Amino acid sequence: MTYKIMTDACCDLPLKFVEENDIHVINMTINLNGNEYLDDLGKTFDREAFFQSVKNGETATTSQINIGTYIETFKYYIENNEPILYLAFSSGLSGSYNNALAAAEMLKEEYGSIDVTIVDTLAACLGEGLLIYEAVHLKKAGKSLLEVTQWIEENKMKLHSWVTVEDIKHLERGGRISAVSATLGTLLNVKPIIIMNPTGNLVPFAKVRGRKKSLQYLVQKTIEGIIEPEKQTLFIGHVGVPEEAMWIKNAILDKVAVKDIQIYPYGPTIASHTGFGSVAVFSFGEIKK
Repeated sequence: MTYKIMTDACCDLPLKFVEENDIHVINMTINLNGNEYLDDLGKTFDREAFFQSVKNGETATTSQINIGTYIETFKYYIENNEPILYLAFSSGLSGSYNNALAAAEMLKEEYGSIDVTIVDTLAACLGEGLLIYEAVHLKKAGKSLLEVTQWIEENKMKLHSWVTVEDIKHLERGGRISAVSATLGTLLNVKPIIIMNPTGNLVPFAKVRGRKKSLQYLVQKTIEGIIEPEKQTLFIGHVGVPEEAMWIKNAILDKVAVKDIQIYPYGPTIASHTGFGSVAVFSFGEIKK
């Protein structure tokens, strides 16, 4: 029996991949300068114009997916007897996962029994995307919904996310650090290194001086942590700096042989929180502690 892989726009996968593999993506909502837009993986949203707005210091806000949207989305597949595997944006960063669970409970009351599996990926951006990428290939290989779910649950804690941001002032505008810290960090040219911890929260890991050193740090930590690189596809994400993402790719390939490295831009939902110039590397390694 077939099943539908479903996720949300925070996965930041390319639209072509999503369409070719028939993944149902639930859009997120962004508010910029009083106007509301849909993060639909670039189908209608002008991602480059948005990046420029963020670069110019504008701050966007984002909204979680509400229960009603989940009910409407799940109901279509329930009524068509197609099982759902929903791989959700980290519960540590959004209430969307809990809203999905609440929607499923309401639908159980209405239908009695539903075939909806909801997994908290504890990941974001192309880290979430990498888990979905692997799930799609497992499905293509004939793995069942249960087998794919088990693989995600077993491997999501092995997903390593190394992130840096260029504009520390953006973190201040978004309320993530104090004005004093932002000013001091800017004066000292400090670039924070951020990771996704085991509970699915983005947390500071280190601080380095200078942009080049921050990119080198991402390369170093990815290489130190990666396991069986020759079997892995790595994702590199960025906000408006493809040349730096390519530098990271080449730096990794100079040190280790990997199966593939793919580079994609962040979507606007994630870029709203990281600011212009953010770069991230996603790979699999030892279980996070």
